[in-house]
Amino acid sequence: MPTGTTDQGRPVLVVNAGSSSLKYQVLDAESGETAASGIVERIGGAGHLRHTSGGATHEQDVTCTDHTEALDAARTALREHGPDLATLGLFAVGHRVVHGGPQFTEPVLVDDDVIAAIEELVPLAPLHNPANLEGIRGSRTTFPDVPQVAVFDTAFHQSLPPAAHTYAVPAEWRDRHRVRRYGFHGTSHRYVSRRTAQLLGREPADTNVIVLHLGNGASACAVRGGESVDTSMGLSPLEGLVMGTRSGDVDPALGAYLQRVAGLDGTAYDEALNKASGLLGLAGVSDLREVESRREAGDEDAALALDVMVHRLRKYVGAYAVVLGRVDAIAFTGGIGENSSLVRGEVLDGLGILGVELDRDANEGGAPERLVTTSRSAIPVWVVPTNEELEIAQACLAVVEGQRSR
Repeated sequence: MPTGTTDQGRPVLVVNAGSSSLKYQVLDAESGETAASGIVERIGGAGHLRHTSGGATHEQDVTCTDHTEALDAARTALREHGPDLATLGLFAVGHRVVHGGPQFTEPVLVDDDVIAAIEELVPLAPLHNPANLEGIRGSRTTFPDVPQVAVFDTAFHQSLPPAAHTYAVPAEWRDRHRVRRYGFHGTSHRYVSRRTAQLLGREPADTNVIVLHLGNGASACAVRGGESVDTSMGLSPLEGLVMGTRSGDVDPALGAYLQRVAGLDGTAYDEALNKASGLLGLAGVSDLREVESRREAGDEDAALALDVMVHRLRKYVGAYAVVLGRVDAIAFTGGIGENSSLVRGEVLDGLGILGVELDRDANEGGAPERLVTTSRSAIPVWVVPTNEELEIAQACLAVVEGQRSR
């Protein structure tokens, strides 16, 4: 029986390869049902695998020198603890790729030319694209007969109008070095904006949504009629909101200033803004749960960290309300957006000028997907759990079936 044509739907393996980890999930692209998920951590040495299927979790130490061996370890876990991919019959393997540059506006079937193009984009995403490439290459080795699809974080934002994606910098930078706003978390913003439209009983094409994807990495997105028209991350995932270890917006003169007064070179500056700033730089810890706990205990640094984070969020929501002209809904998603009632509450309490009225009981608890504003609120605000894996699986379905129909 040909790959992916079993009576078990359209099973897709979604791979998210990080620099030293590999997350995976097996799900049906048609029903959205997840059969298994897992992660291989500490690739490059003495690693660890955690695999969940059928409600049970299996953990074991593994040694993986690269992503190909990590995929082999995942495949072994799937064979031993379910589901066995050989029996399941994979329809496709979907890969999250962080940076697609200006050329990738949609998910694509992976071939040698696509791999070469992703490699060419490494200077734009030196922390992410190399790992994504390792995952793709390892998967092509492990599953040589299964279609591979690359889904780009930046693709959803290729609809940004020139006024939103163009930086006011010298033309040579823009033309020769591809300097512009690209935006990230596009797979999540696409899924959540469409799901929010469904919750409103409207078509995405008729709906304007501000999506706040808040996690260790965080971004805001203004979605008009199903298309991204502005987003807070820029050339890299560093710009925009306050994050776990990333600064978000700072004065562009900061780097030159620190070079003069502290002798900080470009590499050290980039490292500090990406890995030692954000909540970590303000409060000494990057985990928001710890920041909230410390603020509750009277820690002034933690209180300031939350104030700065919330202030930045309110500012972006206000700006995007103006960009959109009409806001039909605001959606919170991501680990913080879905789980921190404190952050949601403090952000929404500052949006009275937009007619937002928080329902405090709904905000504190309820179903994972829920409305957290009152019936009197001029703009409904929803908590919408993101599902990037399903979005990637459905992209695989569209790409592979589109290719077969040609």
